[in-house]
Order: sequence, then C-alpha cells, then structure tokens
Amino acid sequence: MMGALIRFFTKILDICKLVPMLPVVVIAAIPLALLGDWRPWGNAMAIPVLGNPGFGQWLVIALVLIIVIDTVRGMIDDLRHGQVGVDVLAVVAILSTVAVAEYWASWAVTLMITSGEAIEEYAQAKAERSLTALMEAAPQTAHVVNLPGVGCGFATDKGDSSDGFRRVGLASAAAAAHRFDTVPVEQVQLGDVLMVLPGETVPVDGELLSGTATLDLSNINGEPVPREVFAGARVMSGAVNGSTALTMRATQVAADSQYQRILELVASAQESRPAVVKTADRLAVPFTVLSLMIAGIAWAMSGVPTRFAQVLVLATPCPLLIAAPVAYIAGTGRLAAAGVLIKAQDVLENLGRVTQVFFDKTGTLTVKQPQVVRVEMLPGAATRLNEDHVLMMAGVVESYSVHILSKGIAKAGTEAMARLRQRFEDGQRLCPEPEASWPGHGREYPVIKNINEDAGKGVSGEVNGHAVRVGRLSFAAAGEDGFLAVGEAAPLSPRSGQLPLRGGAQQKDDLRTRFGLLQPDEMASYVSVDGRLIARIVLRDVPRANAKAVLAKLHELGVTELAMLTGDKRASANIIASEVGIDEVHAELFPEDKVAAVRAATGAGKTVTMMVGDGVNDAPVLAVADIGVAMTDGTSTAASESAQVVIMNDNIAAVPRAIAIARRTKRVMLQAVIAGLVLATIGMIAAAFNLIPVVVGAFLQEAIDVVSILWALTALIDRD
Repeated sequence: MMGALIRFFTKILDICKLVPMLPVVVIAAIPLALLGDWRPWGNAMAIPVLGNPGFGQWLVIALVLIIVIDTVRGMIDDLRHGQVGVDVLAVVAILSTVAVAEYWASWAVTLMITSGEAIEEYAQAKAERSLTALMEAAPQTAHVVNLPGVGCGFATDKGDSSDGFRRVGLASAAAAAHRFDTVPVEQVQLGDVLMVLPGETVPVDGELLSGTATLDLSNINGEPVPREVFAGARVMSGAVNGSTALTMRATQVAADSQYQRILELVASAQESRPAVVKTADRLAVPFTVLSLMIAGIAWAMSGVPTRFAQVLVLATPCPLLIAAPVAYIAGTGRLAAAGVLIKAQDVLENLGRVTQVFFDKTGTLTVKQPQVVRVEMLPGAATRLNEDHVLMMAGVVESYSVHILSKGIAKAGTEAMARLRQRFEDGQRLCPEPEASWPGHGREYPVIKNINEDAGKGVSGEVNGHAVRVGRLSFAAAGEDGFLAVGEAAPLSPRSGQLPLRGGAQQKDDLRTRFGLLQPDEMASYVSVDGRLIARIVLRDVPRANAKAVLAKLHELGVTELAMLTGDKRASANIIASEVGIDEVHAELFPEDKVAAVRAATGAGKTVTMMVGDGVNDAPVLAVADIGVAMTDGTSTAASESAQVVIMNDNIAAVPRAIAIARRTKRVMLQAVIAGLVLATIGMIAAAFNLIPVVVGAFLQEAIDVVSILWALTALIDRD
C-alpha cells in the first residue's frame, strides 16, 4: 500500500515538474475560498471593468494574466513556424469569465489549461515511449581491448589453429585481466577490437571474434528470443550481450552503425505530420469560429454576458490538436516495438489503404539461401556412413565456402552434427566403423584441415582425417585427376562393392541416372569421402514457414491481389507460388521489368500498391511503389534506403501486422477526434440554453479532453 502511494505521488511530482504552474493554480483555490471577498483596501482598488475584486480574486486575476501571456506567446511562436494558433478559444474563454466576475470559473479554466498541458505532456511521453526506450538503450561507451599484439591489425591474426579450431581465447583473457580501455563510443575506430561484457549493449556494428555469443535483439527488431551467433557473424549495435563476455572487431563507426540509423528513422517519423493530422489542424480553425458564433448568438439572444463565457469554457479543440497526433505517434511506437520502422507518418496512413501487394521471391517469400531438403545415398555404394555423417562432413567444409549453396549445406551440417553428438552422448560412437581410429573422435567439434576451394567446382578438405569433396559431380567424382583416399596408393577394386571412379562423360551421366532426376526447382551438390562418391545433397528454395499463413492473413485484411515478381524461371516460381498462395506470378523479369509492372498497377484507379523485397536488386522497384517495404536483418542497405518501411526482424509476418496496426491507429484517431468534437458541441449547445453552469462547464471541458486523449492512447495497445 505504501509503495503504491509513493509511486502515485512520484508521478504527481513528475507532472508538476513538467508544468510548474499546475501546483500554483491548485494552491490558489485556498485563498480564493477563504479570502475571496476580503478587501482590506476598501474601494481603493475598484476598476470599472472588473469592479472591486477581493484579495483571493486578485490572485486569480494575476494567474489569468500569467497564463494568457504565456498562451499568446505560444500562439505567436506557432505562427512563426507556419502553424495556426487556435488557443484563442482558451484566451477568450478565460478573459470572459473574469469580465463577468465568475472567478471560480476563471480558476477552473486556469486549472484546466495547466492540467491540460500536463495531460498532453504525459500523453506525448506515453506515445513516444518506444522511441524513448530506444534512445535510453543507445550505447554510450565501448571497451577497446589493449592486449599486446591486438589492435587494428588483429584481422591478420585470425585463422585456424593446428587442430582446426579458431582462436577464440581473446575474450576470456581480456576479461579476466581487465585488459581494455573504456572510451566514449564516438572514439571507436574501424578495426578496433572491442570487449562487450555480460549484459552490456554492443556499441557499434562489427564482426564476432569469439566462438559463440548469445544476443538479445529486441531493441533492434522486436525479436523476443535471444539469438545465438558464431565466430565471423555480423554483430549489430544495440544488441544486448548475454551471460558471457564477447570480443568483436568494429566494422562501422558509431555514426554509421545500425542502431544510430534506427534512431534517426524513428525520430524522423515521429517528427513528421501525416496528412490526416494536418487536416485536423486545419479543421481546428473553423471549429474555433463555430464556437465563437455559438457563444455570440447565445449572448445576443439571452442578453446575458455570462452566457458567452458559459459556451466558451466548453469549447475545446483538444481532440483535433492533441488526440490526433498522439494517436499517430502511438501507432508509430507500436510499429517500432514490432520491429517495423517507417520514415514518415504519411506512410502510416497509406499502410492502412493497401489493396495490392507485390512480393519478391527469393529471400522474401522464401528463406534467403537454398535449403537442404534431402540427402540421397548413391544406390549400390557400400558405405557405413548415413545421411547425418554426409551432412556433417559436407557441412564443415562448406562452412569455408562462399558459394550460394554453401550456407544451406553448412546449416544442415550443424544440425546433423548436433544429432550425431546426441548419439555419442547416449553411448553410441560418432564414427560408424567400430575399428576406426579417427582423429578427434568424441570431440565436440570435428578436426578440419587442408581446406581448399576450386572456384566454380567445389570445396575439399580433411574432416577427422578423411578426405571430403563437395561440389559438382565432376569435382566430387574427380576420376580425371586420380583422387584417392588418404593413404591409398591404388584405385579401389570393383569387387569391394564400392564404386570405381573412372573419368568420362558417359560415367557421369550414368551416375546422374542412378541418383534420379531432380525437380525443376532443385539443385544438387555431390559428396565423396576417401575417393568414393557416396551421396547427393539436394537443395531448393524453400518457402518461409509462415509465408502461406501470412498471405492468407493479407487476404483476410482485404488485400485483393497478391503477386510475385521474380527473375527466376517460371517453373520454379510457379512451384513456390502454389505452395504459399500467390494469386499472380511474373517470372523471368529484369529489374526494369519489375519497375514497369509495379508502376502500371500503381497508376490504376484507387489501387494502393505495396512492394516487399529484401535485396539490393529490389531497390528500384521499392522506390516506385506507393509503399516500399524492405525486409532486412541490417545488411540490405540499398533496399532499406529506398524503402519507406523497413522490417528489422526479417519476418514476413510483420507485413500484415503493420497494415493492421496502421488501420487501427487511424480508426482510433478518428474515434477520439469525432467523439471529442461531438461531446464539445453538445456541451456548447446545452450551455447556450443555460443548462450547464460556467464552473461545471469548465470541468466538463477538461473531462472531454481527458477522454479523447486517453482514447487516442489506446493505439498503443497490442491487439495481436
């Protein structure tokens, strides 16, 4: 109970700091109540317009003058910045209450004005809390490692040790000895080796030098689950390190790092004003004129000056001036929390009007690299190796390659290694031959040596002492160069049940026939171990796991047409389209063809087009769509720069979520504005007929403001 009271009064104190006049106005009610009619000066201070106010009433008049002067100053400042000052209603209302000697009404209006400022500050802070959280999480310092021999030249020292393991002892050595200098993040230079301690924020973009690290990316992309990354991976500024210290090499200075770009994007969007908010600003002027007309007519028809004040104390443009921008700022904050950044609030408005969505195929509807879908063991080849052994061996050598298929095989190899390790922990041998004495048997990672990549052919190396080749059939079979197993001096005997590898195009065709035909969208890498071709690894573009559900959700939201734009072959494109539910396929396109297709749809009637892509080649088409959406993990700079919307978590599910948030934001804004204006108009009409006393009207006006602003803040609520 006591804790709740402390928190309550702390919030009250914070509000009073934002609006210092608020506590002064509240306290002024005491002398107004006790000394309102006290006149120790008699009639010496009588004024023709004001009469002869008492001591407490003069205090209220002084407060009114202070607030009027401050309000007029703000109106002039607004006019200098090109905005129409509509606080004239508040000025006229408060002066009219003083003129008719309604001092309690004057006090109530001053209270409403100051408390309204406090509510506005609170609502603004609440709506901008996502940006505030981002800014507070911005790294301020960095730890530059100063171990002997470590510095900008550390890149030349990186490599493999004699047993195939990367040197990863730097983090523990530097952390244990505290061998680092803490400097402002702006002083970090390219190539500096940095230490990030547990729980600290990564200061700049860089490359991970430690073996592994666990990073919390929620500040960057809204991803709730920490991500495990490995040596050589890109590390983004703004990520929070896990429970162990890591070392990294800076690849960007602070000003060019990912987190700083995120802050700039969000700040730019928060400062912009969407068209609908600008319209609300313009509507505030006619509302002011209407309010003055109602007040003037009520005064003229009743002949009672107080009626003028009764009407004006209920006239509030707050739903237009505050509720509308608060709702849109709140919507921007919701998008940022979901990992979606917009570059202007006009984009937020257009998001809710999308009727047609174009998708790039590779990396957008599908995962970014071809994935392993199966391993085919060569029929008739005698081997004790199974699919997991093939994937493990192929994966570790492919991890050193830059070929388009290498990442998919390396990923599958890591998963296979985990399965094999589990088997070993369960008491089974990692190696299939009981009599084998493989170097590194039982180790957590295999021993890798003599890695070599032949461009356009494949990659080879030794894995636990066994020669492995992965790549084209001609490279893996390699009959033309006499590839033999380690330690062998003669070709294998056909009687052994193993496939002899003799060169020749006819034999390669026979091998392909024995494996079977590939589907139009499939690719393959062949694997040989110790001179024997034993398997084929089949890969293909695989749809994202949630792509079909995401496209179905878009249809539910009323998006009428979903189309694919791809430079891939039509057969491959049609397979992916049928799997995810695309309505229309445009295949075998060059970048200029994609631009033409989107431009043609953009100019068709009331269609609002969205283009979703992820790569550099998508940058031109993202720029011509009504809304360009770049899906990125922080690496696709060109696509991100040309897009109006950036999805930071590389999750296609953010597309329908962004549309839903945008629609709800606009709906909440309209509800807050309309409800506030309707209530204010009804109140003014009732006051014109003398149904609402002037003091009661002042408090009702504030209640209307509070209701409209609080309703606008419901845009912050996550309905998904």
